[in-house]
Amino acid sequence: MLRFVHHVKPSVHDILPAPYDRQGTRPAWLRWHNRRYTRFAFLTLVALSVLAILRGFNVGDGLLYIADPPENHIFPPLYPQYHESELRLSQHDPGLPYPEGREGKFLFMANHVHASGWGNVMQELLLNSYLAYKSERAFVFDNYTWNRDGSDYTDYNGKLIPSRVPLSALIQGPTVGSPFPPGDPAPRAVIKEYWDQVCPHPTVIFSDEVTNTLPGDASAQATLDAWVEKLNSMSDRCVEIDRESAQIFSIWIFGSTRALDIFPDFAKSPIMTQFRWSPLVEDAFKANRPIFSPEKGLQSYFPLFSLFSGDNAPYTMLPGLLVLHVRRGDFADHCMHLARWSSRWNGFNSFTELPDQFEPPPGAGWGENTDENKALYMKRCFPTIAQIVARVEEVRQTPAGIGLKNVYIMTNGAKEWVDELKKALKTTGHFERVTGSRDLRLSWEQKYVAQSVDMLIGQRAQVLIGNGFSSLTSNIVMMRMAMGLSPNSTRFW
Repeated sequence: MLRFVHHVKPSVHDILPAPYDRQGTRPAWLRWHNRRYTRFAFLTLVALSVLAILRGFNVGDGLLYIADPPENHIFPPLYPQYHESELRLSQHDPGLPYPEGREGKFLFMANHVHASGWGNVMQELLLNSYLAYKSERAFVFDNYTWNRDGSDYTDYNGKLIPSRVPLSALIQGPTVGSPFPPGDPAPRAVIKEYWDQVCPHPTVIFSDEVTNTLPGDASAQATLDAWVEKLNSMSDRCVEIDRESAQIFSIWIFGSTRALDIFPDFAKSPIMTQFRWSPLVEDAFKANRPIFSPEKGLQSYFPLFSLFSGDNAPYTMLPGLLVLHVRRGDFADHCMHLARWSSRWNGFNSFTELPDQFEPPPGAGWGENTDENKALYMKRCFPTIAQIVARVEEVRQTPAGIGLKNVYIMTNGAKEWVDELKKALKTTGHFERVTGSRDLRLSWEQKYVAQSVDMLIGQRAQVLIGNGFSSLTSNIVMMRMAMGLSPNSTRFW
């Protein structure tokens, strides 16, 4: 049986005494009353902090307690409460006035990416949502879908994973139905089930109708503009992009600098400015922070103090934290494939402001490359432990690397290999702690959104060293650039 705990944040107005004049201006009974009130408030804060510690916060290297751990379950979670919450969104009311309700305009991308990693899905999801926003239509969101056959679970490399995850288990914001800022008349996003109700007979179009009118090297902004023009020319309330159509924002756009020209306006839109990770992800971050970036001072002993500090704002940089994104496993074959085809970095890893750039070296043929070039690709895409340690030392000695003391390794590597890497980094003597993805203590539901937890950690790092060929890295880079973090704090292998 699933267990839920409701957390109530104390109000500062409930625990802080009101200001008074000097003690001599108050009667004795009032001075005694306020002293007793202050003692009570202090003891209450201490008690609540102790409870928070017992619930999963600790000043040591591990967590004392994880509610509903994965080992208590045979199957992965299906997140029914998140889906039910999505269904209850207030905009799911046909009687609402235009631009919402049954007379509103909607856009559903039935061709959204599926059977792909969260990095690839997220970058397309946000731009699809942005397109709906720019065309003044309600974005219709669906699940993060691995398998479209209707099954609850999918076998992935011998392990069961959920076939579908409600997007609200991963993110929050206008893309999944949160309100737009006051004064913005854009219609709120709706779930597909509501779309099915108010749009039983949608107008279905193929993406080729617009894509084929564009040059083969059209940029993301040119693609957006063409689609906004197309959608604005249609009086049809309900527009669906055919399920078998190619994606509007293709992998060829995301895999090149053609993605970059859309970013300035996209970053200032509510799709990005109101973006948040889900409470499930944020809670995992907060509970595990003592492992990878422990707080100092009173906050480390009284976690509730962070509720009243600026550090709890979304999302501030964590001083001293170096995050490394190290892909392993089948990425070795992928990196060699990239080498053979002289591939470039992912588009959002190629901002001109970033200090590290990558230009495919000369000497390659069609689907072939020299041994020297292949070695260069592997160093930048699949570095060895020695290469990782050397690169970390290079970055540590830059101005952006001053004060780095904690290392967190985002990785899917085997435990033995990760342990060897951690040992090599510790041996340098430069870091107080070296931890990684496998060190996180996650609940049953958090385990299956762990990539998003890693992404939030990377987003808030003082310095990130990412993989330029990775879409997961590129989403983190995109978020860091939107936050206004110094480009010099984002590096690559």
